[in-house]
Amino acid sequence: MLTLTENASTIVKTLTDQSPADDAGLRISSSNPEHTAFAAAVSETPDPADQIVDAGGARLFLEEGAAAALDDKVLDAQVDEQGAVSFAIGALA
Repeated sequence: MLTLTENASTIVKTLTDQSPADDAGLRISSSNPEHTAFAAAVSETPDPADQIVDAGGARLFLEEGAAAALDDKVLDAQVDEQGAVSFAIGALA
């Protein structure tokens, strides 16, 4: 299962707390059959087939293909000086 760093968890919580829905999460999806590119967007609810990851209060909704590709990965995140969020995916140590 995808794990989150402390930074990623904090940033995901900050993003989803801005949604009016109490159970909002960050939905990660992949329309690329090679699973080399992912999209992330705040979603009020998961799609029925999404895998839900709850990591320290940060909720992720993983589309089926993304869930399979990210199963043994770790998600990290940073905010730059302009406030832009960037995510990085790495291998579990």
